[in-house]
Amino acid sequence: MTDTSDPRFAALGDRPGKIVAVHLAYASRADQRGRRPAAPSYFFKPSSSLAPSGAEIVRPAGTELLAFEGEIALVIGEPARWVTPDAAWSHVASVTAANDFGLYDLRANDKGSNVRSKGGDGYTPLGPALIDAREADPTALRLRTWVDGALVQDDTTAGLIFALAQIVADLSQHFTLETGDVILTGTPAGSSVVVPGQVVEVQVDAGDLSTGRLRTTVVEGDRSFDATIGSLPAVDDTQRTEAWGSAEAAAAATATSTATATAGGTAASADPVSDAPSLSPALRAKLERAPVAALSGQLRKRGLNDVTIDGVHALTPGSRFVGTARTLRFVPHREDLFAARGGGQNAQKRAFDAVGAGEVIVIEARGETGSGTLGDILAIRAHARGAAAIVTDGGVRDAAAVAAVGIPVFTAGPHPAVLGRRHVPWETDVAVGCGGTTVEPGDILVGDGDGVIVVPPAIAEEVVDAALAQEEEDAWIAEQVASGHPVEGLFPMNAEWRARFESETGKR
Repeated sequence: MTDTSDPRFAALGDRPGKIVAVHLAYASRADQRGRRPAAPSYFFKPSSSLAPSGAEIVRPAGTELLAFEGEIALVIGEPARWVTPDAAWSHVASVTAANDFGLYDLRANDKGSNVRSKGGDGYTPLGPALIDAREADPTALRLRTWVDGALVQDDTTAGLIFALAQIVADLSQHFTLETGDVILTGTPAGSSVVVPGQVVEVQVDAGDLSTGRLRTTVVEGDRSFDATIGSLPAVDDTQRTEAWGSAEAAAAATATSTATATAGGTAASADPVSDAPSLSPALRAKLERAPVAALSGQLRKRGLNDVTIDGVHALTPGSRFVGTARTLRFVPHREDLFAARGGGQNAQKRAFDAVGAGEVIVIEARGETGSGTLGDILAIRAHARGAAAIVTDGGVRDAAAVAAVGIPVFTAGPHPAVLGRRHVPWETDVAVGCGGTTVEPGDILVGDGDGVIVVPPAIAEEVVDAALAQEEEDAWIAEQVASGHPVEGLFPMNAEWRARFESETGKR
């Protein structure tokens, strides 16, 4: 027997046999996603995901993209099988508020099923009160959602692509809707990510009748997923964009979390990007004085030989820069993938819109120079945002115009073709391979006439101090050679020359 005292089912009075959810139903949400379905599509959620008003939802350790979706829930009264749209509403017993939470970190691995991403315990809060469907006009229900008291979703069923009665009738074509079954009817625009400490409230109104506010508090979990059992959470630009609601919101959230981390706070979803503590003003000043060749020599002494970005040259001779990496990855061109991810506010455009002051956009193009990886418009955008430089092991389009922008650009060479000829813009803020070396977000890059080098932040201070000291020695040696001394014993210095150097310069 069902335990009707279980608080998860308090609003319904009993455990539902099934919960069916609609993927995309509101025009505002579909337009935000850039795709409007011709017919409704669905997925199931387990009844164990239900939670009452006032419950907490746990965001698992090691995840970042827990998103809310305020929705109208229908509770089936009379069983429905092969019902028409005209008769469908008579099979609905009541209406209530629901929140279709989803963990986008698991979404890609679900491959459309939403089993893990939306099936977690507490991921379907519902209630607190039911509205009798006989007293509600299904075409005039109002749905609102608040986060920390701020209204973020406000729409009515007039904005549905598929009427509520159509959804009930369509589902009844495929299986019997039984008494107590729940249908989640989709969310309008405004769905986004929430972090531990935030409170989400959802309310449905039917004229003067109301469900009251369904309240859920987000808390941080202390358990993470086990890689030895199943797939781990993973996020990319696509998941971030869809979780936050738009590319602009995702970029703004990344920038905000980065700024919080830089200021010494904590950020729920901070990425290891930005000109952060790894590059203080004092360290930057020293790196600006250190030649790439000197830094290369010191890194080599410490066993780091594969830290140069090979095959790239300054578009404008004399260019020099210092900054932290903000990465962008292209994958080889494939027509279907480019059609899906190459247009609109793609990863390439998001990278240039999100780059911060002092950061270097580092582009992995696999050394493929048969297409441009940026042009003058994106160079202007990076320059306007205060980026330190752009480094790409691919081509640059509009090379003369890009050079005129004034931002240092290091590239494998110019090419007139547009992006879609060789590449698909794929993701940002991940480790990339550029010019034969790995670059992680937050790595320090220095570029000059000798090329571009990657300096691991953990040893940057030590390396630049040693490089500057070596530069001083080399300058003194150069003076001795210029005055006629042979290099034997002087370069490198033997004990006699070392003693003379220390005596004349006071360096010990």
